[in-house]
Amino acid sequence: MEKIDIKSLTIQELEEILIQWNQPKFRAKQIFDWLHKKRVLSFSEMTNLPEKLREILQSECQITVLNMQNKLVSKIDGTVKYLYQLSDKECVESVLMKYRHGNSICISTQVGCKMGCAFCASTKAGFVRNLTTSEILQQIYQTEQDLSLRISHVVLMGIGEPLDNYHNVVTFLQLIHSPFGANISLRNISLSTCGVVDKINQLAELKLGITLSVSLHASSDQVRSQLMPINQKWNIEQLLKACKYYTNMTGRRISFEYALIQGENDSIKAANQLADLLKGQLCHVNLIPVNEVHETTFQKTNRNHIYQFQKALEQRGINATIRRTLGADINAACGQLRRDSIYSNSK
Repeated sequence: MEKIDIKSLTIQELEEILIQWNQPKFRAKQIFDWLHKKRVLSFSEMTNLPEKLREILQSECQITVLNMQNKLVSKIDGTVKYLYQLSDKECVESVLMKYRHGNSICISTQVGCKMGCAFCASTKAGFVRNLTTSEILQQIYQTEQDLSLRISHVVLMGIGEPLDNYHNVVTFLQLIHSPFGANISLRNISLSTCGVVDKINQLAELKLGITLSVSLHASSDQVRSQLMPINQKWNIEQLLKACKYYTNMTGRRISFEYALIQGENDSIKAANQLADLLKGQLCHVNLIPVNEVHETTFQKTNRNHIYQFQKALEQRGINATIRRTLGADINAACGQLRRDSIYSNSK
């Protein structure tokens, strides 16, 4: 029988299990503290629990641990990229970035991705499965332990589409924000989506207050459908309607991600079309030089033209910034380290 993934449980779910075992509910907070604050790796370390309860936990539950398969450290800016191996030997990536305002981590939510965006390395090796809540959490916990630092900001923008793993991601948000655990402010958490409209609406209704980053990458349905297959299910109009609903429900500004691809979506005409689309939306546009992936012919827009694109948006009243590139010497963009690992193991 498969053991209970105890690190994926909320305090309320722990209480329900303890009642089934004829154990007092107050033990739930003690167990939660051991898992999410002290972060022990075995039930025997939970020394304030009765021996009988520790034996039950050992018999019925498991504590998720990841195996660090690879670690790259940028000599340029100190960015650290991890390849973490899961219990089934699959791998995901996490990237630790150091800023003046604190330490930020970009984490994965799936093994691979099924969204099929044409320019993305994460989707090239195919989709395998969703990460469990504990596997998402553990990327943060083990990175903090390895580097002996405190992470204050979290970005769900690694491998996978977070809203395609909706239940586990929402549970992760509850656990990472818990005052009995890591207690990271939800306002310091960003979730990036390629545009899963029905889940954006559901997330809006939870009113969690996280920042929603939406991968737009085009100013017309024709171009976006070529770059992002999800646009064939939910077009730009439907996506922007969901974004406005999210803003109305949460009061939070949307961050639109726009990867500039030379000759595809980077014309000044496209910038003006984008400004027309976003008029009246509480938003910010994050311009990103596209990551060049071996399996595609897409090339980065040159820096001068990116500035021109930015200026065209700002002249139309749209706030736009250019994303700072971190970890350039270690290929810190998501999906590349996992893909290289798969390729090496297949030889």
